[in-house]
Parts: sequence; structure tokens; C-alpha cells
Amino acid sequence: MEALEIAQPEVADFLPLNGTDYLELYVSNARQSAHYFQTAFGFQPLAHAGLETGLRDRESFVLVQDKIRLVLTSPLHGDTDIGRHIDKHGDGIRVIALWVDDATRAYEETTRRGAVPFLAPTREEDEHGYVMRSGIHTYGDTVHIFVERSAYQGVFLPGFKAWEPVYRPEPVGLKYVDHMVGNVGWNEMNRWVSFYAGVMGFSQLVSFDDKDISTDYTALMSKVMSNGNGRIKFPINEPAEGKKKSQVEEYLDFYGGPGVQHIAVATDDIVATVAALRDRGVEFLKVPDAYYSDLLDRIGHIDEEMQSLRQLGILADRDDEGYLLQIFTKPVCPRPTLFFEIIQRKGARSFGKGNFKALFEAIEREQELRGTL
Repeated sequence: MEALEIAQPEVADFLPLNGTDYLELYVSNARQSAHYFQTAFGFQPLAHAGLETGLRDRESFVLVQDKIRLVLTSPLHGDTDIGRHIDKHGDGIRVIALWVDDATRAYEETTRRGAVPFLAPTREEDEHGYVMRSGIHTYGDTVHIFVERSAYQGVFLPGFKAWEPVYRPEPVGLKYVDHMVGNVGWNEMNRWVSFYAGVMGFSQLVSFDDKDISTDYTALMSKVMSNGNGRIKFPINEPAEGKKKSQVEEYLDFYGGPGVQHIAVATDDIVATVAALRDRGVEFLKVPDAYYSDLLDRIGHIDEEMQSLRQLGILADRDDEGYLLQIFTKPVCPRPTLFFEIIQRKGARSFGKGNFKALFEAIEREQELRGTL
């Protein structure tokens, strides 16, 4: 009996995750991308690696805002894996790094359950200590890196130096990564749901079918996977049959396969954050003004002024535990692929089901302008 009691926590959470450590984007020009995320999104300069730090094949800039770390990486030569990734996908997320206490154990547990290895447990060190990293493949060319950094006191990772430019626009109030959405191909959603359940110990929070997420023209299906403590949430989307090309199909066409569709980042004051982002040039999807005519009838009382939400185009939805406020940027890359969601949760744990129709109609209007609907 005692052996069973000892084994149960192991089974329940064999892959404890502390949170998102960093997101690494492969981009064609890391220096210019860093300037964009500083200027438009208020990220702060943290670290840099490149020729000056002994790297010969790539250059990376690290930006931070509260608990969110972005790594922007570009190749320094032609004919590199990074360059081939950019050629195939455009700018996009290559690495979702997860903060763990034991990177070696995370690797062993996930590969033992069927994950394809990407990076064997590797010790990286400098004068500030050491970091252990390991990694596995996931959907498309996306990978998860497990980062163990308890023995490291440096600015980011070994090989990086502090980046201290004069230019430092103010933050806009972004706090942490709320969730990250992956788009996968036709009939692949359940495969990757099973991957996150069986290989990483995630559980399914909620699912949406084509009746929930559809318009007159397009549809998609989605299931939301979450780790044990709820700090990591991965909705997985796949296309569904519709009269015209869905947003997931458009993404797959332009990205060249499965990948991260959007990053949802949390704020404690969405009105102030979105106003600041808009003033800095970030463009958002717009819903028709009629959306707000019956909003309070649908969701009940909220603390925010309706006029502020209407002016900024912020959406609202309610579940049994509270309400949420959300808004979506237009794609931030040349291809219509990666975008950001800004979200404020006031008790709600859901994902804005009541906004799906209005949101996807707004996306369709953008697709029509692009000639891809």
C-alpha cells in the first residue's frame, strides 16, 4: 500500500513545469526585430550573443517584459539550418522553452514515453555557473527545450552578455505568457492532443468543434491541453470543412506546415496596455461596432467602461468563474502567420468562446483583403 501511495504523485506529474522560460523566434533580421519589439511592444533589452561573444553562426537578442522572454535569432551565413527554417516558414517560433527543476529527468521521461529527441541533456557553463538544457521535437519544426537554471546567476544563458543600449522605450504592462496556440494539419489535432497527454502528462481542459468555431464560410476545431499546475496551456487547432479557406489553412499554406499560430500574453490593465500598443503602431483586428450593442446583455456587469472597450476594439466574454477581456493583433510578420493576443482574466479560465464568431469574421475580412479566403 505504501508503494502505491509513493508512486501516485510520480504518475500524476512526471514532468513538473515551472513556467515558460523563453520563446525563440528565428527571424531574418534579429537586430531590426528587436527594435520592433522594443518600440511597439515595450520589451526591454536583456542579453545579446553573436560575433562579439564568440558565436560564429548566429546572432541573438534577448528581450524581457516581466516574466516574458523573447529570443530573436538570425543566421550570420548562408546555407544554415536557421536560414533554411526562415526560408521555409518565414519569421516564426522555433523554440518553446520550458522552465524545469531537472532537465535531464524531463528529457528521460518524455523520450521514454515516445518523444523524438532534439537535444540530449547538455551542460552549458561560464563564470556565472551552469545551465542544463535538453529538448524534444513537437508538431512541425517546433521544439520544446527544457531549461534547468537553478545553478546559474548570469543574465540569460552561458554565451550571452548583458545588452545595454541607450534606447529603452517604456514597458506597456505585459506580464506573462497565458497560452500558446499551435496550428496543425488536417486530422492531426487528436494525434498531438495524445502526444501532450501521453508524452508530457498534460490533460485536456476544453474542446471546441466546428459548431463552436465557425462562420458562414470557414471553420476549425480546437482542443486545449494544460500541464498539471496550469502554468502551460497549449490549444491545438486543425482545419475543418467550410465553404472557403479557413484561417488555419491559410496559416499552413504560408508557414509551410504546422507551427505556433499565436502567443497570448497577459496584462492587469488591458485598456491601458492596448491604448499604449495602438499608440506605438501595433495594429489590431477590428470587430463591427454592432458587437458592443448587446455585450452587457450577454456577459453582465464588468468593471471597465464600455466606451473604452468599443474605442479600442477589445472583446469580452464570461464563464462560470468570471470574465475575460481580449484582443488580437494583425500578423506581425510579412506572411499572415504569427500574431499576438492580449488578454486580461478577471476570474475566467476559458478562452473567449463567445467571441469566436466575431473574431473569425474579422480574420476573414483580413483574408479577403489578402485574397486568400
